[in-house]
Amino acid sequence: MLNRFAPLVPLALVTLLFGCAAHSPVSQQEQQQQVRNSVTAQSSVLFQEDVATDKEMADFAGGKSYQLPVLADSILERGMSLIGTRYRFGGTSEAGFDCSGFIGYLFREEAGMDLPRSTREMINVDAPLVARNNLKPGDLLFFATNGRRGRVSHAGIYVGDNQFIHSSSRKSGGVRVDNLGDSYWSKTFIEAKRALAMAPAAAPTIVTARK
Repeated sequence: MLNRFAPLVPLALVTLLFGCAAHSPVSQQEQQQQVRNSVTAQSSVLFQEDVATDKEMADFAGGKSYQLPVLADSILERGMSLIGTRYRFGGTSEAGFDCSGFIGYLFREEAGMDLPRSTREMINVDAPLVARNNLKPGDLLFFATNGRRGRVSHAGIYVGDNQFIHSSSRKSGGVRVDNLGDSYWSKTFIEAKRALAMAPAAAPTIVTARK
């Protein structure tokens, strides 16, 4: 089911109290460029020893009555329906979103999760850190787009096939899908977290396991 999002390939404000900042890639051609899904030298060196193993992630979410792929599917389907929604600094509704407002809205509506309001708080949630070469749909992606290396200022949700959905900027058209492999996003990528591992036990139970 998640594979249907894979072909979809279609930022600058600085984070203050909440919200985010992002720039668009340099050109449309660069936006659409397909590059191999590999860990950049910077991120691989920085996070190689800290990322959670599959067993650690399973232990973290053990005993909770949900199927992560089903929640991710629901979040992404809702997110895709909102493509083109305008960017609004501080926005948390379908009238307009900033990056963290968009993520918070989807996780609250589709997974019953209340994530922190700002990207600076969201990156610190108690969720497993995921290596870039082990990303799964629904994982949160964090970027440093304001020129300060390592300081988070933008976030999105991984879709699959090296793509992610996010509320970018007014100039870039608000909610859209971009490629994590594009040079701009590769250079500004900080880390990823599997926030869905924190989903409440009350989330829908699916009897048939999915792989």
